[in-house]
Amino acid sequence: MWTFSHSNLRLLTLLCSHFLSAVLSTLFSPTCQLQGQFHLSGMHKAGDVVFGGLFEGHFFSVFPDLSFTSNFDVLGFRQAQTMAFAIDEINRNSNLLPNVTLGYSLYDNCVKLSIGFRAALTLANGQDEQITLNETCVGSPPVVGIVGDSSSTRSIAISAVLGLYRVPMVSYFATCSCLSDRQKFPSFFRTIPSDAFQVHAMIQILKHFGWTWMGLLVSDDDYGLHAARSFQSDLGPSGGGCLAYLEVLPWSNDPTEIQRIVGVMKKSTARVVIVFAHETNMINLMEEVVRQHVTGLQWMASEAWTAATVLHTPQFMPYLGGTLGIAIRRGEIPGLKNFLLQIRPDLHHNTSYGNSMVNQFWEFMFRCRFAPPPAGWVEAGGALCTGEEDLENVETEFLDVSNLRPEYNVYKAVYALAYALDDLLHCEPGRGPFKGHSCSSVQRLEPWQLVYSLEKVNFTTPFGDQVSFDENGDALPVYDVMNWISLPDGGAEVLTVGEVKGSASKGDELILDEDKIFWNFESNQSPRSVCSEDCPPGTRLVRKKGKPVCCFDCVPCPKGKITNKTNSMECISCPEDFWSSPQRDHCVPKKTEFLSYHEPLGICLTTASLLGTFICVVVLGIFFHYRRTPIVRANNSELSFQLLLSLKLCFLCSLLFIGRPRLWTCQLRHAAFGISFVLCVSCILVKTMVVLAVFKASKPGGEASLKWFGVMQQRGTVLVLTSIQAAICTAWLVSASPSPHKNTQYHIDKIIYECVVGSTIGFAVLLGYIGLLAILSFLIAFLARNLPDNFNEAKLITFSMLIFCAVWVAFVPAYISSPGKYADAVEVFAILASSFGLLVALFGPKCYIILLHKPHS
Repeated sequence: MWTFSHSNLRLLTLLCSHFLSAVLSTLFSPTCQLQGQFHLSGMHKAGDVVFGGLFEGHFFSVFPDLSFTSNFDVLGFRQAQTMAFAIDEINRNSNLLPNVTLGYSLYDNCVKLSIGFRAALTLANGQDEQITLNETCVGSPPVVGIVGDSSSTRSIAISAVLGLYRVPMVSYFATCSCLSDRQKFPSFFRTIPSDAFQVHAMIQILKHFGWTWMGLLVSDDDYGLHAARSFQSDLGPSGGGCLAYLEVLPWSNDPTEIQRIVGVMKKSTARVVIVFAHETNMINLMEEVVRQHVTGLQWMASEAWTAATVLHTPQFMPYLGGTLGIAIRRGEIPGLKNFLLQIRPDLHHNTSYGNSMVNQFWEFMFRCRFAPPPAGWVEAGGALCTGEEDLENVETEFLDVSNLRPEYNVYKAVYALAYALDDLLHCEPGRGPFKGHSCSSVQRLEPWQLVYSLEKVNFTTPFGDQVSFDENGDALPVYDVMNWISLPDGGAEVLTVGEVKGSASKGDELILDEDKIFWNFESNQSPRSVCSEDCPPGTRLVRKKGKPVCCFDCVPCPKGKITNKTNSMECISCPEDFWSSPQRDHCVPKKTEFLSYHEPLGICLTTASLLGTFICVVVLGIFFHYRRTPIVRANNSELSFQLLLSLKLCFLCSLLFIGRPRLWTCQLRHAAFGISFVLCVSCILVKTMVVLAVFKASKPGGEASLKWFGVMQQRGTVLVLTSIQAAICTAWLVSASPSPHKNTQYHIDKIIYECVVGSTIGFAVLLGYIGLLAILSFLIAFLARNLPDNFNEAKLITFSMLIFCAVWVAFVPAYISSPGKYADAVEVFAILASSFGLLVALFGPKCYIILLHKPHS
């Protein structure tokens, strides 16, 4: 955006009308008549080829005839002298532009657009009263290139016009990124990096220190407004930061507006303040900062005020101490100080505007006036200048060449023009780059030819810096990082603490020496400037509605999800076999649950199983020892031994339900359980039928019933009934075998290891077959319950089968409703309860008789 005032627009209209008049006059006359002269302060030196320059010699111009106040800019004058020194050095260099003498024509722009524009037009047109044209238009222009301007706004206006005629303009201080637009400014070059890179450099510093929440203050001109646009577009995607506020500093001293801006700064939680403005803006701002006593801020300075010594005062330094700033690359120019000491005023042309800058400088430095002095000057005690005054006797920053920054850019700009011109003049005839392979010469030199050569220029300064221009006319970007160190006397020392370099291959490279940085805080450490603290691992970032992206809440991840990075936007689910840690920052294997030998329940069931097995062994031993007694031999002792063996297997098969499920244990547990219990119930069924057969045989005519219940028939019945269960188990295992399974449905945070039955029908047939035999045994025993006492085993069988059926009837709903390992525990408990019931009911009374009544064989 161009920030022209109405008066400047009127001036431009007037100037363009002069141009139009000049053009129209050439249509009807072979001569060009100068329409008017601008009275400008400047310095001039004749040469074969002349370079122009625009510098800040005075702060303001207040008189209509463009005479000047005493607001002389010493540093601006030093920059102009640097250009004069560079041209003098080139003229003495036999390797660069031999046989060509360079001259210069330097003008003071007075820090005003109107004057700077007049000066640029004067350089482009020349000051000759009349120019006679010939048919070939042969001749050299007044200047072939211009070094300047220092302001982005003035450079935009001047280059927009000069670019129409392809007059090269090499700025040493205009940083607006808009000047990189080659369509609008085709002949503009600069030796200072663009603000786009300066913004990138500042973002690199912000990222380095983790500052994501900052305020931005900009000046109300092209320099500040374009910087604001760059920050807004680049800060978010590349820097990960946000602007807490963006304020435009007024050019005029507007106390109300400045007070409002400082109030915004005071209320904001941002601890870092970036200022893209000029010294005058900062002076007005800091006066209000001091008045409101706004402390605890970390200031970041653009290159426009990083080296502003006017701010190094005891009034401002308690607030500005520790400021980090971007500064133009410092360079060394050997011989410049001696050149400055040789400056002498022009005593013979003091009244001429043409070479007045040196004389005005001399009057400012020594507080004197050249003859004839202004009216009343001598009477008021003013001194007259003699021209013999010695600069070495004056304490001034003009002679301090230890920190040359803008001057170094001026030096590089002059040499860039010189090397471009040298390249043009070394052209071989017939092999030139222009039409018909022609070359240029001093006599036929055109500014657009120098533009062509500038685009290819590439050289290295004595300080070791490479100078070249990219396709946009921008120099290789490099900045120094500066730090303001508070001194005991209230002043400041500005130290270089790093640098930022731009590279097409590596990107922006920041180098900082943090040990040298002075922090203006009690902790003497880098401040923390964030809108919201980083979301730690285990939480996700949720934007605050209506707030910048840097302001957010941290929400813990839900169970089963984690984040292992800072500021994660989403939580990720853990794999199926994993669960989130308590901190939700990593996944841990889920706890596995099964009926283990190491837990109390598993230990109790294992103990009961082994105890039942041991009792079976003991009873078996007792029966074997008393095998010849009537009570053992009664009702087929072989069946009693088979029954004890099957009960032992029933107790042992329960151990297959304890421990981590594996394929073989899953397949074996139900088969062993089903076959063992069928063997047990088959023996009981046969024993019951034998009791009834013996009772019938004891009656007259009942002997025939025993022939169907001999020993072989008993064995065969038990074998057949057991084989049917074995066939059921075999078919089940072959068709749909039970297998281990990780069940995550019962508990989302743990894995239940269990054995799935594979075929529910197979499992139901297995249990149903056992139930059928048990019910059959119970019914037969129930029918024989009223037999005489000598046939009382039927009563024992009835009681035992009643216990057995009750246990397994209760098992079914308990098994279905029990999750995980408790289903196995219920099944084990049913096996043990029914086994103990059978063991105690059938063999308890007999053992009691055998052991206590000692029956005789």
